[in-house]
Amino acid sequence: MNSEWGAVHSLFSLRCSPSLLRGPSVPRLHWEDFIVGQVAEYGPRLVTAEEIKAFAAEFDPQPMHLDEEAARATMMGGLCASGWHSCAIMMRIIADGFILNSSSMGGPGCEEIKWLAPVRPGDRLSVRANVLDVRASKSRREMGIVKVRFDMFNAVGVEVMTLTTNLMFGRRAAGPEGVD
Repeated sequence: MNSEWGAVHSLFSLRCSPSLLRGPSVPRLHWEDFIVGQVAEYGPRLVTAEEIKAFAAEFDPQPMHLDEEAARATMMGGLCASGWHSCAIMMRIIADGFILNSSSMGGPGCEEIKWLAPVRPGDRLSVRANVLDVRASKSRREMGIVKVRFDMFNAVGVEVMTLTTNLMFGRRAAGPEGVD
């Protein structure tokens, strides 16, 4: 991790608190704070069998996500989180890690999601964020776009998921017209 990113990372790596749920009065992290090659890590977060089953019952009611015995008979060989649940867990980890303390304006979608290994009850998941690209918006001067690859790992270092996306962040000051 480079020293510039370390300084920025220390500004926004606070754990989620009730005041952060309402959003910071002045976001600390803006588009200008991201530099290509920056890496930060967030988490861990424990995954429980109860939350796997609850998510599955509501959104992805397949046997491998709902019932231990039925899950053993599937190709997964045991209870595991839905891939969509894994995405939601990743979102929570990065929200707590930096999004809630930033000028985030959302994102236009994901370029790629890969589920590489099952997420099991008892897994402690962490996320590594790697900034791939940073550019000013062509159409909205108050915004910049940061392309990030998120890799999620369990406690023994197995990569369980990867996601590449563009995130939109507010700028401290609107850039000149015609930038980019």
